[in-house]
Amino acid sequence: MTGRADQLLAVLMLEAVLGYPAWLFALIGHPVSWIGAVIAELDARWNAGAARRRRAMGLLLLLAISALAGGAGWLITAAAGDGWGVALLLLVATTGLAQRSLHDHVRAVARPLAAGDLPAARTAVAAIVGRDTAGLDDQGVTVAGIESLAESFCDGVVAPAFWFLIAGLPGLLICKAINTADSMIGHRDARHGDFGWAAARADDLVMLLPARLSGLLVALAGGGGLSVMWADAARHASPNGGWPEAAMAGALGRQLGGPVSYDGEPAFRARLGTGPAPGPADLLRALAIYRRACLLLWLIAGGLAWLR
Repeated sequence: MTGRADQLLAVLMLEAVLGYPAWLFALIGHPVSWIGAVIAELDARWNAGAARRRRAMGLLLLLAISALAGGAGWLITAAAGDGWGVALLLLVATTGLAQRSLHDHVRAVARPLAAGDLPAARTAVAAIVGRDTAGLDDQGVTVAGIESLAESFCDGVVAPAFWFLIAGLPGLLICKAINTADSMIGHRDARHGDFGWAAARADDLVMLLPARLSGLLVALAGGGGLSVMWADAARHASPNGGWPEAAMAGALGRQLGGPVSYDGEPAFRARLGTGPAPGPADLLRALAIYRRACLLLWLIAGGLAWLR
């Protein structure tokens, strides 16, 4: 594990500097979008029939995309060897992280919100959340931005970094494949309740430890929030999403959660934290905590590399 720690530190630093260039995305898309295209195609072809068949085919989809992602990671790792090919491996690994992208997307919400431009803030937050945004006020946009930042810190930064440390590039890519499948088909609705069960359960397992580590990093970076995390994490609908979100609520001294809607249908979200509702300035504070939490992750990787 310590042999990968120095690589992980390099990947974290490279991704923070380079991100994923917009011109490259326009030219070839992104590895996650490639995985998503495969999932969408298999969803259209295989998601039919009785419930038992849907569950079986959903499991087969999960195994197929995991094998595809893991196999690609293994081939790249084998081809990289110990020479200059490692640089290519590190660059590929950066595509599985979202430190810079997440920061930039949330900052794109915070800036117009702070300037009083609510329509622009709604447009920006719609790019990072699945809830309805057209009717959100300042507080609603702020809550959506903070919750997305906290949860995506786990899904897009800590979890892929954790699995890279455990299993190298194959582990990182399998993590991304499972998380993408969960986001696309792991829903409790009529179409995906059976077909997406395997993706949802696999994502719960893959995110189990990273979610708790994410919450700890957020609490440490924010100078508080551990007590709120321990008290409120289990109230979240997700077995993992509540850890970083509750930690962020506690670190900010604000209350997250509350009613939202998806495609016009009301949905309940448990209240996390006991403080007042957050305002636009709190989204900027959350971004500062996020940056420090990312730095703590760098320090962990650096410490493990030093122990080597």
